[in-house]
Amino acid sequence: MPEITREEQVELDKALYDAVNPLASAIRSRATGLPADRMWDADPVAVALSVLAAWRTVDAEVKRLTANAAATAGSYGASYEQLGAVWGITRQGARKKWPDAITRPAPSTARTSNLEIFGGTAELVQAPSGGWNWTGKGADGAPGAAGDGACYATAEEAAAHAGAFLKEHAADAVGRP
Repeated sequence: MPEITREEQVELDKALYDAVNPLASAIRSRATGLPADRMWDADPVAVALSVLAAWRTVDAEVKRLTANAAATAGSYGASYEQLGAVWGITRQGARKKWPDAITRPAPSTARTSNLEIFGGTAELVQAPSGGWNWTGKGADGAPGAAGDGACYATAEEAAAHAGAFLKEHAADAVGRP
């Protein structure tokens, strides 16, 4: 993490205090009914708490802006390892802190896999989102597909659903009640 000079620290502190004071005054004014320019006439504990409340708001905003900066870096190709190094944490820590900062590219071509069991066939297809769907035809001629646009997390999960369909429509199931 890059170090800042003492002069830069003093300037940063001044800028932050200059930014937070109007917010603290507004918070205190709403709480007491005193005009913002008379904030310091209130009880010192109440004044200190209004300043703390303003810093809490700033903290939440900094976290939001930090997540935006991490996502921007990720959109330009930064890795979680790089984000972590800048923040002074591990790659895993960065992934936990900003889980959506880096998106994995969608597969350039759809992956497919065929399943042939119980006398029927099913085709498993990976969607651009990375999820899996299936379509098939049972041994009894019945068509089937992942229901209601279902998308499964893994090829194995899609295969399990397709396999259940194919078992239900197996050749020896024809004519059964």
